[in-house]
Amino acid sequence: MSAQMEVLIITGMSGAGKTVAVHSVEDLGYFVIDNMIPSLVGKFINVMEDSHQYNKVAMVIDSRARGFYDQLDGTIATLRKRDDLNVNVIFLDATDECLVSRYKETRRSHPLSPQGTILQGISKERQLMNGLKSRADVTIDTTTLTPHNLKVRIADYFGDGAGSNFYIEVMSFGFKYGLPLDADIVMDVRFLPNPFYLPALKHLTGNDAAVQEYVMDNPSAKNFYRHFLQLLKSTLPGYIHEGKSSLTVAIGCTGGQHRSVTIANRLAADLKKNDYTVNVHHRDVDKAQ
Repeated sequence: MSAQMEVLIITGMSGAGKTVAVHSVEDLGYFVIDNMIPSLVGKFINVMEDSHQYNKVAMVIDSRARGFYDQLDGTIATLRKRDDLNVNVIFLDATDECLVSRYKETRRSHPLSPQGTILQGISKERQLMNGLKSRADVTIDTTTLTPHNLKVRIADYFGDGAGSNFYIEVMSFGFKYGLPLDADIVMDVRFLPNPFYLPALKHLTGNDAAVQEYVMDNPSAKNFYRHFLQLLKSTLPGYIHEGKSSLTVAIGCTGGQHRSVTIANRLAADLKKNDYTVNVHHRDVDKAQ
């Protein structure tokens, strides 16, 4: 018998943290669909099973699907009868005062009371969801939880126990080709001596030992790199504590082929020595010089 597919249904009060929950389960390896209509749940799961690519799926079903919401109990009951599925329902809640405050901060109207007061919408939603809350496998009150606390709580319930999935993407690039849009930290190393102007090194890259030696033997490079590595090592635990699942560190020089590649390679190697999961990517190293 093949392994069961993990099916997670995320529901609860509007404003109680479903967006954070979606990001959290995505980081745990779930394929997530937001605002799912209950009548389509079974068909969606069958498609996922037939694809043989996903063994964990999550769906957000909430009051936005109110025209179909009365079908949800029957849908969940049908799923629980299937031997090929392990179904869990997570219900997110918060106090009325907390939900009102969050709506006022975002200046959004409540989906069940677009023309009325926020509190009226909350009251209607509680009546709609009262039965489902009592049948949920996991109920989390997010009133006093930060987004990070909620993420940790969800990982405790639905993670695989393997610990943090945090990883670091180290990339090199050339400023002449534009800044990387997805970088969290950008470091400019154009102040270092450029091997491009040496005929013996011009057509090599930072992946070659001769270029690496030229760049890293420079006293200014050694001093810079020591401080930069220490800065990253001291800040990475903070990113993890705040719930960030990945960090992209981009190292840039003029063409993205010599200095930035050298520093990126060295940085990736040293971070791996500190037990971080690291991938290194050289965006512009193969561009014509």
